Amino acid sequence: MVSPQPAERHLTTSVLVIGTGGAGLRASIELAERGIQVLAVGKRRKHDAHTTLAAGGINAALGTMDPEDSWQQHAADTLRESYFLADPEIVEVVARNAARGIEDLERWGMPFAREADGRISQRFFGAHTYRRTAYAGDYTGLEIQRTLVRRAAELAVPIIDTVYITRILTADGTVFGAYGFDIVDGTPVVIHADAVVLAAGGHTRIWRYTSSRRDENTGDSFRLAALAGARIRDAELVQFHPSGLLEPDDAAGTLVSEAARGEGGILTNAVGERFMERYDPERRELSTRDRVALANYTEIAEGRGTEKGGVWLDVSHLPREQVLEKLPRLYRAMIDLQMLDITEQPMEVAPTAHYSMGGVWVRAEDHGTGVEGLYAIGEASSGLHGANRLGGNSLIELMVYGRITGETAADYVRGRTEVRRDPEAVAAARVELQGFLHSTGAETPRRLQRAVRDLMTEHAGVIRTEESLRAGLVKLAELEERAQNVTAHPDIAGFDDLAHAFDLLGSLLAARATLESAIERRETRGCHNRADFPETDPALRGNMIWTPDGGVEFEPLPEAPDSFRELAEKAASDEVAGKLVE
Repeated sequence: MVSPQPAERHLTTSVLVIGTGGAGLRASIELAERGIQVLAVGKRRKHDAHTTLAAGGINAALGTMDPEDSWQQHAADTLRESYFLADPEIVEVVARNAARGIEDLERWGMPFAREADGRISQRFFGAHTYRRTAYAGDYTGLEIQRTLVRRAAELAVPIIDTVYITRILTADGTVFGAYGFDIVDGTPVVIHADAVVLAAGGHTRIWRYTSSRRDENTGDSFRLAALAGARIRDAELVQFHPSGLLEPDDAAGTLVSEAARGEGGILTNAVGERFMERYDPERRELSTRDRVALANYTEIAEGRGTEKGGVWLDVSHLPREQVLEKLPRLYRAMIDLQMLDITEQPMEVAPTAHYSMGGVWVRAEDHGTGVEGLYAIGEASSGLHGANRLGGNSLIELMVYGRITGETAADYVRGRTEVRRDPEAVAAARVELQGFLHSTGAETPRRLQRAVRDLMTEHAGVIRTEESLRAGLVKLAELEERAQNVTAHPDIAGFDDLAHAFDLLGSLLAARATLESAIERRETRGCHNRADFPETDPALRGNMIWTPDGGVEFEPLPEAPDSFRELAEKAASDEVAGKLVE
């Protein structure tokens, strides 16, 4: 028997940051350094944020290894890899400010890999023209998160990582706080704030196979922003990683590092063919992420996959010493997860949803959302990655815009002279929360979440058609109807079930945004493969903008400035020698 829910807890801060991963912490640090009262909240423990899973590295044209590198070339590589769907102004801001992001981390004690003379080491990573990816072994994201957590603690930034935000509160189109509950004891929480920074991640958990873990990237940011009056950009543009595990169930979608292919691993189908020779004869397994994912998907879809719906990734032909030296993390993980020795047996993999390149629409100069006092950063935002993310750009994006948005929010709250709070907005959030707890419906959040993931995998996976996408919308409408009868069942272990109910609402909204936007992008470009529109359409060089009430509108993109447009339009080299895959 669960004890009665406690009375509402009221908190007040100048700036509320939603999300305690790298983006949220970087913004919080900037605010604290500027003397602004800040509170960071999240539904996941700060030491275990999604940022910790980023392995490869963080980009900046430091020129430590290749002095000819420049911010312009970094911007050009980013724009080209986005298939020219990135916002050129956002690209320029990130590339110009990347070196400062590295300097911040270095100042706070980030243990970057270094050359013998003390320079920060940099390596190739995917489609980079030069070596510009700094790293800390294959634990770069984990070390960045540790560095930011440590700096936030030095500044005494208050962090509550057990609070689930269910609504951003607005009055007359202006933010005045947020509403939520404590996952541990269910206490409803009202937070009054003069500005809100949204850093609650993306929506890749709405696919069956995903590199996101349970209860993260469930579309929370999409829902919170959209209900507050913001717009969603490019929801259909999702990066699928070529190699995610199929089992065990609780780890399905977990990434098999692309370093496995970089070291000489080969892909074969169920009949033993090394099939990448059909899709990219020159680069084969070292082709780009979107091409390898498409190849894997095609082999499976055309009946040449394994019984479990995958393909084989094999490194067992390599010397055992090479595998243990170059792939130690992968070797240990496969023993732990499947008791499989990769020096003796192949791994069964399939494409897995990996990164939300779309997200909340934001301004380039400060990542404001168009809702007064609301900002979005990190994977919650959009504009940098277009139709294919350049490896290593996600970590530098959170450093650059975490700082800029923190600075902007600080100036905003200093200049705010009056705040109107709307009791009706609080009451509506309260009723929504209590509705789940007092519902007598028979539907459970977890079952419907699984149904959403099955739907998106079947109808909005690596290859899409209008017929399939529209069929997905019909199924989604049925799930939205069933979600009206969801009941949360808190128990002595906490209120996780209530969190799952709100995760479901975020997933449903994100799924609708994705399906409707994917229908309107009638072309094939980067990660977005339309079997019924196999060519790229120059007229669609722009963004799909989605709102719950208005559906999808197309927004053309401006041309990039001369400083890097011509570099981006140059044919990129397909040379793979000496480079890691992205």
